[in-house]
Amino acid sequence: MKNFLFLFCCCSLLFVSCEKKTTSKYSIDVSFTSDISPDKKDGRLLLMLSTDDSKEPRFQINDGLSTQLIFGVNVDGMTPGEPINFDETVFGYPYPSLADVPPGEYNVQALLHVYETFNLSTGHTVKLPMDNGEGQQWNRSPGNLYSKPYKITVGSNGVENVSVVMDQEIPTIPEPEDTEWIKHIKMKSEKLSAFYGRDMYLGAHILLPKDFDKHPEAKYPLMVFHGHFPSDFGGFRTTPPDPNLKPEYSARFDLDGYNIIQQQEAYDFYKRWNDPDFPRFLIIEIQHPTPYYDDSYAVNSASQGPWGDAITYELIPYIEKQFQGMGEGWSRFLYGGSTGGWEALAVQVKYPEEYNGCFAACPDPIDFRAYCLTNIYQDKNAYYYDSPHKKLEVPSHRNYLGNIQSTLRQGNHLELVLGDKSRSGQQWDIWEATYSPQGEDGYPVRIWDKKTGEINHEVAEYWKENYDLRHILERDWDKLGESLKGKIHLYCGDMDNYYLNNAVYLMEDFLESTTDPYYSGEVLYGDRAEHCWNGDPDQPNAISRLRYNTMYVPKIMERIWESAPQGADLTSWRYQ
Repeated sequence: MKNFLFLFCCCSLLFVSCEKKTTSKYSIDVSFTSDISPDKKDGRLLLMLSTDDSKEPRFQINDGLSTQLIFGVNVDGMTPGEPINFDETVFGYPYPSLADVPPGEYNVQALLHVYETFNLSTGHTVKLPMDNGEGQQWNRSPGNLYSKPYKITVGSNGVENVSVVMDQEIPTIPEPEDTEWIKHIKMKSEKLSAFYGRDMYLGAHILLPKDFDKHPEAKYPLMVFHGHFPSDFGGFRTTPPDPNLKPEYSARFDLDGYNIIQQQEAYDFYKRWNDPDFPRFLIIEIQHPTPYYDDSYAVNSASQGPWGDAITYELIPYIEKQFQGMGEGWSRFLYGGSTGGWEALAVQVKYPEEYNGCFAACPDPIDFRAYCLTNIYQDKNAYYYDSPHKKLEVPSHRNYLGNIQSTLRQGNHLELVLGDKSRSGQQWDIWEATYSPQGEDGYPVRIWDKKTGEINHEVAEYWKENYDLRHILERDWDKLGESLKGKIHLYCGDMDNYYLNNAVYLMEDFLESTTDPYYSGEVLYGDRAEHCWNGDPDQPNAISRLRYNTMYVPKIMERIWESAPQGADLTSWRYQ
């Protein structure tokens, strides 16, 4: 009897085990061929599914309403021909598991975002994606492996016996060519190379003033246009719009023919640049992508290294020497929007004597009590509002009427799929990579649990003392105030898509309360203006965003006249 019961129990357990196995049919294998790469690979392996045939799945992943599906795993020493399996345990977005994917027909595609090994001067060894000239875009980065998409069917019981082979490699990107007006430089940074344990470079695109080659005696003021990775100097065109250009619709601005508008504005800028009454400046756009993002945020960082010092003390002097810059703090000016807005203000605060004014539009959070909609010092959770009975998610993106397109949890979960350890190359992770202390593993310490949103308040205090710009100004105004007087100018729409206006309000409260000395700058808001309003009261975002290089010039000139030291050169660069 005992033997019978034992056999019955074993058969029952076997039946249950087999039943579980047969109903769990979520399995997709991904490999790459030795033809495309014979070497072992480290990196983030991404599997994508899409119901949209308009383009490849790798170009359809975002945190908006149009996103398609993606799942990700780390690989170390992935070998050609040996598959990596994706099953229901692999974390995904917007569905957390393959088991949650609705039945239907999908385009499937895989991509390997390749990591390289860095032996940092801190003693840590980390694996990170090196920028390869694309500005840290995982779906476009040269050297990444990928597959061509093809159709698969996800049935009511899942998907199995699917094999995806990566047999394509993203090609290299050609360097931009010099023109009469625009020059390109690339220089090795000794400071960054020492930190990363390998040669690291900074680059820039330089717009030259009219008749630059005819005035070797002139010394020029410098305008630094901060922002995301520029493939070339943008918005400058020496010919009228292409008459054969097919008009394209801009969904962001709801405008037909926006590509033609862009070309016309670029040509108008060229004409304005050549006007007899236009001051002769150097304008630069910096290339400073890091292994974490498309730019460094232009400040020193525990995990990213000394980018602030490298830009201010290596790159800027190098450019000024090569292209007849004045090379003095009073003659340098900072401007930009969004990321570039934060950088403009942060660089001015961190290097108060090296620059003579910042014009920061729609800056990333400049007061972490309003880290978008999160107060990292008081809130317990970043993803959900505090409530004893309701579970309400914190929004992360809205339009000018307040309609929500995404939440903080969704955007962070997408980043977690794209890369762990702050390696997604996306917005929340770069803030973390810039502001956080370095962990024992060499990677940035999380500000909050990426899955749950629970905030680490010890890390928040580190952020506060090192990168909360409003706190730093308030804490150190007795030391910084005189050096920053007249240099801070902030602009933001009051319906910024990312709620960035909330932090600007808090900064304004402090600045307007300063009396010793008064900050003597300006803070302006655009009524119902979205991201990235930059201070133009007459033009919509679609137009004003194309005029950064000219709209602050009158303010810069006013600043020069009132602040240039005695004996400063105010004439050599004012030729007609």
